This record gives sequence, structure tokens and C-alpha cells, in this order.
Amino acid sequence: MDWLALFQQLLPSEFMMAALRRAQVRENNRVYTSAVVMWLMIWQRLQAQGTLEIAVLELLRSLPASFWSQPCKRLTQAAEKGGAQLSSHTGAYNQARKELSLPVVEQCCDQVFEKLMAAEMPAPGRTAFFLDGTTVRLRHTEELARAYPPASNQHGQSHWPLIRMLVAHDLYTGLAMRAEWGPMTGKRAVSEQGLLEQSIHRLPSGAVVVGDANFGVFSVAYAVDQQDHPVVLRLTAVRARYLSGGALRDGIDQRVVWKPSRDDRQSHPQLPVHASVEGRLIVRQVQPGNGAEAFLLALFATLPDLPEEIADLYGRRWNIEVDLRTLKGTLRLEELTCTTAAMVAKEIDLALLSYNLVRSVQYLTARKAGLEPRAFSFTKVRNVLNAFLPQIAAARDEQQARKCWEDMLYYLDQARLPARRKRRPCYPRAIWPQPKSYPARHG
Repeated sequence: MDWLALFQQLLPSEFMMAALRRAQVRENNRVYTSAVVMWLMIWQRLQAQGTLEIAVLELLRSLPASFWSQPCKRLTQAAEKGGAQLSSHTGAYNQARKELSLPVVEQCCDQVFEKLMAAEMPAPGRTAFFLDGTTVRLRHTEELARAYPPASNQHGQSHWPLIRMLVAHDLYTGLAMRAEWGPMTGKRAVSEQGLLEQSIHRLPSGAVVVGDANFGVFSVAYAVDQQDHPVVLRLTAVRARYLSGGALRDGIDQRVVWKPSRDDRQSHPQLPVHASVEGRLIVRQVQPGNGAEAFLLALFATLPDLPEEIADLYGRRWNIEVDLRTLKGTLRLEELTCTTAAMVAKEIDLALLSYNLVRSVQYLTARKAGLEPRAFSFTKVRNVLNAFLPQIAAARDEQQARKCWEDMLYYLDQARLPARRKRRPCYPRAIWPQPKSYPARHG
């Protein structure tokens, strides 16, 4: 349950050496190896106020010797009594972050995701992934402004570069696949649908793809179907009427063959002449949980399940909104302070890896309690581990370490989300304006 031990278990030294060879990276013996730098960046992301200094202090405090198969001279001297100690300054660590190979980081992220989704994380029933897009704000630098142009409106151009990011999260465990992203505006702007088409091949084989109305277009359904993934997509009323050939009503479960429209072919000229997707149009009247007026929910599905089961599967799509809030709020991914595009990529990838490590601990805790992983609070699990793991590492003897471990398990069990008997009031989605103490700055 120690996420440092889990990190080393999922990414052993043999895999790291192979990843470096595949990326054609030659790494000499040194303090800040690729594995050390990745762990320290993950540690930063898991702290409430992760700074470079906190990461360096983690290195000086308690990193196990297993991180270095062949310790360099500086590490050997630091281990000797009276030898020269390692520096607590952040300059060397910051330089190592910049030199960290992005292909190596991507291989490690994919390795962790695949191993956790395999035998270690068995989910009951069919594996399903929710997909959704979000935006991430970046620091304004000349390089980032070129790579990810700021948005503009009738008042002029914004100051902050923006990226559009697509995430895919497992229905049961909440594990996240490595994200896909690109510019939100400009000549190279990407759409959420295009990002899905670029990343669909990385999903586990046979996983169901669930998307809201933004993904309910032919190009998405066709791309997913070509990768042999079942799909459940919400449709707009106009598109659903086009597929049904008539008015919508509650109870429709109709076999349809979805063919591209003229607009679909104009936006995707590479579609084959006879491109089509066979599936079902399912329409059910649903009652929103916030007490709003009931409406007709139209879904396109290629699953053989009962209509009620398919509608219930889509009804759990809100989980990804909570997962996005966790990524952007708890793990501070809403705004990145990197100054280069390469560092942006490494920070996003390692933030998802950090997220998956916490989710794996949630899974183990839930399995012990006989509950679903999503029944536990992500933030509280992270906070409990941050509080107790240093105590376990600094224990005087095995008895004290076992006592700290038992205390940690007790408080992890208390990290369950409350089972509310009374529904809390819902409010329309809106953004509270932030008060301004100073006038707006204009370029």
C-alpha cells in the first residue's frame, strides 16, 4: 500500500533500462537518474503545495538505495560517516527535470496503466471507459504562446496559452489512460473528437467507449468501431431524429445503420466510400437528479445489453466530471507553471501517473472493505498516505512501524465518502466571478 514501493514494483530497474534503450538515451551513474526524477516529480504532484524544494528534501530524507543499482561517487560519499553530504539546493534537480526524456516518461506511464488494468485491477463485468475533454491553462512564455496560442474574443486576445486535453477513465477503478492534448486555438487547433481518434488505439482491448453528446458524431463512432470497441454515445435530438427517421418517443430500441452525412464527409474526407456503423438507437425518458424536468435521452450503442442497462451505464458518466475535478483541483493540473512545451508534456503525463498510484491504493483499500473503489475519497486517501508514510519510514523499530501501519489502515478505512440519506440541493452550473482588487492588465 506504500505508493513508493508500488512505483518501484510497477517500474523495476530492468524496465527503466529497457525504456532508456528504446528511447536511445544514455544515462551515466548520477544522483538524479530518470527513475529518481520521475518519482520526485510525482511526489511534488501528490503534495498540497509541491515545490522543487520539497522534492529535493524527499531525496535527502528517505529515498531507498534500490533506486540506484550502481551508486555514483557522490552517493557513496554521502553514505559514509563524515562524508560530503548532498546539496539541498534545487538547481541540479531542476536541470534533471529538463533533461528527462519524454519518450521514457510516456513508456513508464503506459506501463503503469497497463499493469494496473491487467491482473492487478480486475473489474466485475465489462470494462468501460468514460471520455471527456477539458482545458489547461499555461504560463505565458514566447514558446508556449507559439505552441498553444491564447484564445481571443471581441475584447482581444487573452494572456494565457490554453491546451485542450482529452482524458479516458475506467468506470470501476477510476484509473486514467495517458492523456492526449493539443492547441485549443490557432491554425493547428485540435478538437476533442480528433484527440479521441488519435488515442483510441491505446485503450484496453474490448473496452466500451462512453461519451456525451459532444462525441456523438459519426467520425467518433466509426473510429471506435474500427478498433473493435463497443460504444455508447449520447446523441443530440436532431441527430437522433435523423437516425430514427421520425419523431422520438420513450421506449425506442431500433436497429440502425449510421452513415456519414455530407458535412461528415467534408470534415473527414479520408472516410471510405461505404463507411457505416451498425448499432442501436435507444431512447428513454429520464429524470435528472437535480429535480429538473424529465427529458428524452437518445443513445447510439453497439452493445447487445438490455436498453435499461445501457442507459444505466451512460448514467454513471458523471464520474469523469469528478475525476477531472480531482486532477485539476487536488493534483493542481488546472494551471501549469512550466515554461516549455516539453516540460508541459512531462508534467501532464506524470500527473496522470500520480493519479493512478493513488487510485491503486484506493482499489486495495476498497477490496479489503468489500466496497467499490469509487466509494472512497481520493483527496482523503492521498492525505492519509502523506501523513503516515513518512512516520513508517522513520520508525525506530519494526514494532513502531507496524503500529503506524495499522493506524494508517484504520484511517484509510475511514476515507469512505458519506452515504447521504438526504439529497443535497443542486444549483445550475455557473462560475462565481472572482473579486478584482486591481484593474485588469492590458498588453
